[in-house]
Amino acid sequence: MLGNRDFGGCEHPIQLQMLQTLYDYFWWERLWLPVNLTWADLEDRDGRVYAKASDLYITLPLALLFLIIRYFFELYVATPLAALLNVKEKTRLRAAPNPTLEHFYLANGKHPKQAEVELLSRQSGLSGRQVERWFRRRRNQDRPSLLKKFREASWRFTFYLIAFIAGMAVIVDKPWFYDMKKVWEGYPIQSTVPSQYWYYMIELSFYWSLLFSIASDVKRKDFKEQIIHHVATIILISFSWFANYIRAGTLIMALHDSSDYLLESAKMFNYAGWKNTCNNIFIVFAIVFIITRLVILPFWILHCTVVYPLELYPAFFGYYFFNSMMGVLQALHIFWAYLILRMAHKFITGKQVEDERSDREETESSEGEEPAAGGGAKSRPLANGHPILNNHHRKND
Repeated sequence: MLGNRDFGGCEHPIQLQMLQTLYDYFWWERLWLPVNLTWADLEDRDGRVYAKASDLYITLPLALLFLIIRYFFELYVATPLAALLNVKEKTRLRAAPNPTLEHFYLANGKHPKQAEVELLSRQSGLSGRQVERWFRRRRNQDRPSLLKKFREASWRFTFYLIAFIAGMAVIVDKPWFYDMKKVWEGYPIQSTVPSQYWYYMIELSFYWSLLFSIASDVKRKDFKEQIIHHVATIILISFSWFANYIRAGTLIMALHDSSDYLLESAKMFNYAGWKNTCNNIFIVFAIVFIITRLVILPFWILHCTVVYPLELYPAFFGYYFFNSMMGVLQALHIFWAYLILRMAHKFITGKQVEDERSDREETESSEGEEPAAGGGAKSRPLANGHPILNNHHRKND
């Protein structure tokens, strides 16, 4: 229980009573456990250890430890690896210092409308085309470097690969890995083992670290979806731990890790310029993602969490809550599957494969303002001295 707390140096019985009432309602057994069961049924006894909500406190300091480990990993492992793979930065022309345009860029936005371009042209003494070029170069300055993208992908690849191997080691010898009805055998009186404990704590800590660092990480077009995914995952892992959905939880976490490391490795090779290797790994990733997220997850895992529990207990709030969060994740999987299929279509049709979520670099020739040397009005823009024969290099504002 909460007990008495000192608010501002004096006792506030009404506030304490309200907090106590909220605490009692939150941990009311009828919310989280099936009928006729209480938290007392999940107390450690006879050498059997059960999951407890207090176990999750360790994940916050572990998340900070992950951030520290990530810093040194990116510095001493990912950066030398990038050099070894010859990850090269594109030459970026910097925007010339201009207080008027800089103030607008910071205060009003990165993409001025035509009327604003004309106004800024008069205020700065530049032509409209020069203003547009300045904003394009200024936007490119804010885009993350190729090295930053490579280091982030390397860190996530390393974690997801290790987590997948560890997850399989945790569950492959368990009977419910082969017969999902055993996920609910004796639920919720199911004791935990140290491997399940550490698998849960490490996975949850990692997702906390992703949430803590999301503001400084490379921002992609699905930034909001990523936040929703991280929050939903943290809630789902936390709830499945203290409500003892651990058997189902370990299956779900291993299923997710099975494809994530493939995507991150494809990104690494893409940043290194190994296009064929990137494309081949991406196709494997797409196949694994579709099979695991759109087939196994809804038709095996969700069937296991939605149907089988009702054979043992009447539905309760925790049952609806858990499956609602699973529904949120499944909706995100469908959204990402759409992006993946778009990229797969580009690959099959011979177009350049790139991350649909990424913000493309804007080139100097993206608006045709830099004519080819010696050319006239009909000259094509150049890329590395060669004419661009398609329109894939047009800007994507």
